Amino acid sequence: MAANRRPITLAAAVATAVALGASALALPALAADGDKAAPPKLELKNGTLDWGLKESFRKYVAGMAHGTIEATDGAKQAEGNGVFTFTEGKGTYDTGPTHAVNTAFKGSLRFVSKLHTFDIKIADVKVRTEGKTGAIQADVTLNGATQNDIDLAALDLSAVRPGEGEGGAMVFKDIPATLTADGAKAFNGMYAAGEKLDPATLTVTAGDPVTEEPTKPPKPTDKPTDKPTDEPTEPTKPPKPTDKPTDKPTAKPTSGTEQPADEIVEGSLSWGLKQTFRKYISTGGSVSVAGGAKKVSSGYAFPYAKADVDADAKKIDASFGGSVRFLYKAHGIDMKFSDLKVRANGSDGTLLVDVTTAAGTKNDVKFAKLDLSKVSYAAKDDVVVFDKVPATLTEAGAQQFVNRGSRPYEPGEKLDPVTLALSSKAGADLPAGGGEVGEKAPMGSGTTGSGSVGGGGSVGGSAGGGDTGSLASTGASVPSTALLGAAGAAMAAGAAAVVIARRKRGGPEAA
Repeated sequence: MAANRRPITLAAAVATAVALGASALALPALAADGDKAAPPKLELKNGTLDWGLKESFRKYVAGMAHGTIEATDGAKQAEGNGVFTFTEGKGTYDTGPTHAVNTAFKGSLRFVSKLHTFDIKIADVKVRTEGKTGAIQADVTLNGATQNDIDLAALDLSAVRPGEGEGGAMVFKDIPATLTADGAKAFNGMYAAGEKLDPATLTVTAGDPVTEEPTKPPKPTDKPTDKPTDEPTEPTKPPKPTDKPTDKPTAKPTSGTEQPADEIVEGSLSWGLKQTFRKYISTGGSVSVAGGAKKVSSGYAFPYAKADVDADAKKIDASFGGSVRFLYKAHGIDMKFSDLKVRANGSDGTLLVDVTTAAGTKNDVKFAKLDLSKVSYAAKDDVVVFDKVPATLTEAGAQQFVNRGSRPYEPGEKLDPVTLALSSKAGADLPAGGGEVGEKAPMGSGTTGSGSVGGGGSVGGSAGGGDTGSLASTGASVPSTALLGAAGAAMAAGAAAVVIARRKRGGPEAA
């Protein structure tokens, strides 16, 4: 048919022509000839979308990650870990100047790996095109967190030529697809925006014109809605003046600058978690701070939030903001520590931390035990200082690193010391906890959010709930040479070669 030689910008119109006959080509021209009616939309039905998402990702899930792939709710997967087909597509085609196609499909996909602790679900898939461009839209649920209606993939129709399928259906075969920025966020950096995905094949069948009934105006009512009142309303009487004042004067005005005794107005907390853990992350990962936290020579400094101090009772309850995130994608590690608190009572103290991982956020984990036997609660120059307080890992803290039933750290493990400073006077001289540094993360930015594929940010597991992937098997205290040796052995086996290649680009998966 001559219609099949039209430019791709009219590809949707060609689709309707194939389905309905040559007369369909006249539909866009009706409006151009001055017809009062708007260009009609045509129903699209019996649509299918054949798309494999990304072949290397499917192989990774079924292979290295020892995971499962499920196609349900109307979707199906070809044998041999093949592409997916979304079915029962319904939508519309605009015969006007935009030639827009919007089609929604049934079916959902789920990728799960208990070993690498990720759970990804893709559902409510839609395809929209306009001219030479388009997108595959979907709801993506990543480890329980859902992003609705994101553009997962961008489509390029500029070189696609439509063909005729079974029953007069129009087939747009092998449409190039690339990952969008929102799609990259859904996988939290596992792939970069612009990454090539599997091509998509869209099949649609044109139906009848879509009729839209005009909105009818409401019928006028013959009867008034409100009846007039016969009696006028009495005006509101003003309140009677009182001889006695209703409020008692305050005892004494304040200037607004006074601070009651022991009220804290400034503070700081510095802590490095564990030096060997930081060195382990530096072999191929990254560390980022946010929310006012800073990198210092002794680790990290966290900004003051609030505190209560009772020097006589030797009690302190102090909270600090900011966060520090440890990311090692190739080893499946993504842990964020935030909302730090110090609770002190005499010679005993506890460091509480919110820990965010693939399993979510565990609030107020009693992470470290503090030895306060040598500290003084007395303020000096309006400042209470706990300098380099010894800290040891608690059972709850050690549990955050559990992986496959084992853990690299045991309760009682020595952590970096904690330095706490609290002042009841603004502008007091607080200990810096080490000079601020501008250390550059050796690999990757590590600045994204906590949710991620395989552990708040990476395929291969996360520390959440527990699983820290390779961390649990290597341990933070394992020398980097041993780590490199293990990587070399894996490369010799052949399986890790692509992982190493992906690590150089900031991603862990086998692509």
